[in-house]
Amino acid sequence: MKDFKIYNTLSGNKEVFKPIKFDSVKMYVCGPTVYGEPHLGHARPAITFDILFRYLKHLGYKVRYVRNITDVGHLLNDADEGGDKIGEKAKSLQLEPMEVAHFYTKKYHDAMSKLNVDSPSIEPTASGHIIEQIDMINKIINNGFAYEVNGSVYFDVVKYNQTNNYGVLSGRNIEDLMDNTRELDGQSDKKNQVDFALWKKASPEHIMRWSSPWGDGFPGWHLECSTMSCKYLGDEFDIHGGGMDLIFPHHEAEIAQCCAANKKSAAKYWMHNNMITIGGQKMGKSLGNFITLDEFFNGSHNKLKQAYHPMVIRFFLLQAHYRSTIDFSNDALQAAEKGLVRLFNALKTLNNLNPKQHSTIDISDFELKCDQAMNDDLNTPIVLSYLFDLVKIINSVNEGKQDLSIDDINKIKALTHKYVINIFGLSNITQETNSDSIDGLMKLILEIRNTSKINKNWETADKIRNTLNELGIQIKDTKDGATWNYKN
Repeated sequence: MKDFKIYNTLSGNKEVFKPIKFDSVKMYVCGPTVYGEPHLGHARPAITFDILFRYLKHLGYKVRYVRNITDVGHLLNDADEGGDKIGEKAKSLQLEPMEVAHFYTKKYHDAMSKLNVDSPSIEPTASGHIIEQIDMINKIINNGFAYEVNGSVYFDVVKYNQTNNYGVLSGRNIEDLMDNTRELDGQSDKKNQVDFALWKKASPEHIMRWSSPWGDGFPGWHLECSTMSCKYLGDEFDIHGGGMDLIFPHHEAEIAQCCAANKKSAAKYWMHNNMITIGGQKMGKSLGNFITLDEFFNGSHNKLKQAYHPMVIRFFLLQAHYRSTIDFSNDALQAAEKGLVRLFNALKTLNNLNPKQHSTIDISDFELKCDQAMNDDLNTPIVLSYLFDLVKIINSVNEGKQDLSIDDINKIKALTHKYVINIFGLSNITQETNSDSIDGLMKLILEIRNTSKINKNWETADKIRNTLNELGIQIKDTKDGATWNYKN
């Protein structure tokens, strides 16, 4: 545990992870605003922090992982003015807002299940915590860091910055922010242009509204995460995660709200995954490259050459470090698909290797190297490189070029299961049907082919081999008999 390092956005450095309580970890990650189809931007943080969740548990920690659902208060353009994203969607579809939220929450959960993302420990909704949010606003007002104007409540950034550092996470300077924030319609209620809404008065046409000490309205987007994280994890907890696009203003505002209400900055470590591009461009509907996860899974988008299994998406994301940008393209995804198939083919081969008395290759340091890479801020691409070094060894042993003892074979089985299955959460995309049935069928086919060869019926033997090859199954004749595998 003591060797695990993570990059802390708050300090700008990799730090040895030391939880507040030695045997447990409390972690909060910003979840989706459920007003549209889940897309790649949802997949990356979900998979990044799923890997962290799995690895922390592997290290022996008891983990409470909270990931929220935003179903109210997230306004268009992430601003303090305009329509609610879910409310506007509900109007366009002539539905109740909670119908929209429920529908897209289910879509999100379905996509996460396909991506093999484990469920968090708690998944609170913003609309289910209105009372707690009102309580937190009252704390901030009573501590002198917020003010009410015409039924709306705003956080006083300038006053807060007199005794605290608004910009501690993002590195933003408040003077620069005030100079660069242009005057917008509806901002006249604010003392300063950099102030942000804790509670907004609902206009007559605004669908989603609740009663409050300041009149009918709805909570600010930033406030929701501060409230829910503190409710379930306490005023101080270990890790807060999300995408880099949330560092400012969302996470910066969260820190300010928690300090203003509780005199504590909530999370000790702030972790952020980087962004995704498609074909070198930022994903956007106006560019025609906005691809939902369902479209990736069924190949229905015109930018896609084929459908991609959810495990291919997961594997592809693991090939890049979570703090680096990653570009999706058909070529990259097809290469990832081949790599994933090659990995699981090797694991299948591993189960069928004939052990020798002694190994002719040293595998003793592979687990240490994999562990060191994961302990270095979840360096999944380096771990994968070591796993593919093992793939080469497995294939070499299968071809009779090297030998492995039973002990070393078992060590490789344990190591690959630990990382490929347990920590990385990958599964074999070529085994969608019952593997026992496939193995039985292939055994029968190979027996028929072998009988044909014994009887010198080369035409039938070749036809079996060639037909299987066209179906993506490769036959290898060895001194111990024929073996089969899916083609890489």
